[in-house]
This record gives sequence, C-alpha cells and structure tokens, in this order.
Amino acid sequence: MVYDDDERLRRHRIWDSAQNLLCVRLDNMGDVLMATPAMRALKRGGTGSPGGKRRRITLLASTAGAAIAPYIPEVDAVIRYDAPWNKSSAAHDARVDREFCGELAVHRFDAAVIFTCYSQSPLPAALLCTQAGIPLKLAHCRENPYQLLSDWVREHEPGAGVRHEVRRQLDLVGEIGARAENEHLSLRLPASVRASLSARLAALATGPLDKRRYIVIHAGATAPSRRYAPERFAFAARSLHDRLGVPVVFTGEAQERALVDGVVAQSALNAGNLAGTLSLGELAALIGDAGLLVSNNTGPVHIAAALGTPTVDLYALTNPQHTPWQVDHAVVNRDVPCKFCHKSVCPRGDNACLDVPADDVAKAAEQLWRSSAARRDTALACTGLA
Repeated sequence: MVYDDDERLRRHRIWDSAQNLLCVRLDNMGDVLMATPAMRALKRGGTGSPGGKRRRITLLASTAGAAIAPYIPEVDAVIRYDAPWNKSSAAHDARVDREFCGELAVHRFDAAVIFTCYSQSPLPAALLCTQAGIPLKLAHCRENPYQLLSDWVREHEPGAGVRHEVRRQLDLVGEIGARAENEHLSLRLPASVRASLSARLAALATGPLDKRRYIVIHAGATAPSRRYAPERFAFAARSLHDRLGVPVVFTGEAQERALVDGVVAQSALNAGNLAGTLSLGELAALIGDAGLLVSNNTGPVHIAAALGTPTVDLYALTNPQHTPWQVDHAVVNRDVPCKFCHKSVCPRGDNACLDVPADDVAKAAEQLWRSSAARRDTALACTGLA
C-alpha cells in the first residue's frame, strides 16, 4: 500500500505503540533464523513507545521452526502450530484449527507480522490473525487483501528481482519504521549446551575436538532435490581430511542415520558419526565451534551463518534467496536451464544442479578453510590475542 509521508508517519506511530507482537513464520528452522534480524528490528522498534517498554515478541512457528526458538534471544515465547496450508504439515481434523484460533485470541496480541517467501501467500495466516482479533497485520501480498491486512506491502517478487530472504523480511518491517542496529542472524547458546555436547562426545568415544580445528559434514536435507550425491560427499570428506589433516565429523537427523552411515563407510575415514545422536542445541554448538561446515542447503547452513562458521553450501538451485548470510562461504552448484523450480523432488530426476565433481567441492572447502583461518589469525594478531 502506498502512503504519503504524513500517513506513513502516522502508521509508524500506530505500530510503535504495539507492545505485544506476534511474528508468524510457519515453515522451517532455517526460515525462522533468516527472520531473526527483522525480529530484532521489531524488538528495538517498540522502545520508542510511551514509557520505553520493551516489546514482547511471540513466535508462531511450525514444530520444525519452533525447535530453534529457545536459542533466539529476541523471542520471548513460542507457539507451535503446524498450519494446514504448509506442505510439511500432516493432515489433521479441522477442529484443531478452529480451536487454535480461540487459543490465539487469548493472548490479545496488538499486532502480527507475517513472514513469507515470495512463493507463499500470507492470506491464510492473515485470516487466522483476523479471527483471533489481532488489529494490526503486516505482510507482503500479491493480491489485494482488503480487510485481512491493515498494512499491505505489494508483492513484486520474482518479476522485479529476488531479494535474499533476510533482506526481504528486513524490508517488510522497515515499512512500519522498524530498523535493525545490525543485520546478523541471531542464535545464542547457553554454556550448558556446550557442556552437554562435551559429555556427549566423550560418551560416544568421538574424543575432544579443538575449536576451529575440525570439519562438520552434513549430508542430509529434508527435500530430495537438495541432496548432493552421498558417494561424492564421501569422496570430498576423504579428500579434505587428506589435504588438511584435521578431523571430520558427520551429522544428520535420526532418520538420516542410514544415509550418513553409508557416507562414512564410503569415505573410509575413522570419523565421528553423530547422526541422530545430538539435540538441536548440541548440533548448533558442534557447528559453532567447527572450522568449516560442508552441507546441503538446509537448516545447519543458517545455524553456521548465525554462529560465524565458514560454510561450503551445496546449493541446489530450487530457489535463489536462501544462501548463507553474512558469513564466509562458498556456494557450489551447476547452472541449469531448469533452475528455480521450487520443487522438493527434482522434476528431471537427476538433481542436475548439484552435478558437481567431488574434487571441486573439496577444493572449494580447502580454499575457504585456509582463507578463513588466515583472517582469524590476522584478527587475533590485531587484538594481541594470537
């Protein structure tokens, strides 16, 4: 919606008076992390209200997205909801959704910000928020939402170009005057998580791992179209170990254990296989202390970005806007005519955009390892801590 300057300032004042905010991000963990700079901007935006009260932010997220919420400092509370309009949700009785609307109304939110990627419609969430009595609602929307949004930002992607997902959400909240002091992803791990990881590693006979002196390989991904070939992962892992002489640790979810077992076996490495053994916090701590992550484009890539771990991202060209944000990284793929298909399963059946020789992956990883290590050493020397 286009406002003149006076109306825009009036809208900013209205939003600035809202103290109890609902942030809606109903897809995956990585999407939640990429919305954290915008949530930080919203948190800061409320301090200009009478009395300078700090805004309360509640995250409405899927089960997968809600899992990361305890480690996001901007989030005060989380509500889990597997919305039926999201592809990851399972079929359930409609009564669940009707009852949830009533549960949402109890919180008496002043406003809701609905975060979506450009291929998603905000209207189901906007209707949910309207029925829950939330007066202010902000979102990108392609069609006229009429009464469902109080603040409508017209959707111009992808026709007018595609922004990074982080930039998209920062631009959205900027429409109501919210600005972030910094634009880094947010993730904060308590000391107890690192202590738990150390105990877990000891119990698994993985042995101690020196900070920044090991590599994490994450070979899984929820969508088959985003998975690099396991045998190539194995070759790249072996090559990296031989080139750099550092430990390689493999991670994955419990349901990916067989996949990771196969990668480890083919690599012929005496490597730590932690697939299915770590909590989410422990996985984040492991990635945060690593010298390098090599991964398909999935949640751990965004964990690494939030914690400053250099990342080689085997980035399937299903969509363009989810590359690592503000961290040393290398994006590896092969350009194909069918890119940006938005498919969870490759329509061609061959994941051609990930048809990259394993040696190329290993070379990119070695180069990133060495360049990032050199920058760390220079930074330490400048601070006198080397």
